[in-house]
Amino acid sequence: MRENQYQQDLKKRIKERIPDCRIFKNDSMDVQGFPDLSIHRCGKVAYLEVKRSPREKKQPNQEYYIETLSKEGAFASFIFPENEKETLDAMERALGAKG
Repeated sequence: MRENQYQQDLKKRIKERIPDCRIFKNDSMDVQGFPDLSIHRCGKVAYLEVKRSPREKKQPNQEYYIETLSKEGAFASFIFPENEKETLDAMERALGAKG
């Protein structure tokens, strides 16, 4: 599966799990390495860098942004099919969407 198809399917699954969230696709041409998706809910934000697999090469600055955004208090993570459930569960908790 291509990354863009996985990303589209992932956005649908996120909306199923957190219907009241807003999902934004970030433009990598604007800020190189910034996570692919921003998910907003009730004043909280999460960032996901979408990969097809855990072995896929990371682009320059991707790890930097995931680490920096996490240190600033946002949920930020790499996501791929093999860690999707755990990552989405943690993201729901961080956004206050799962009680």
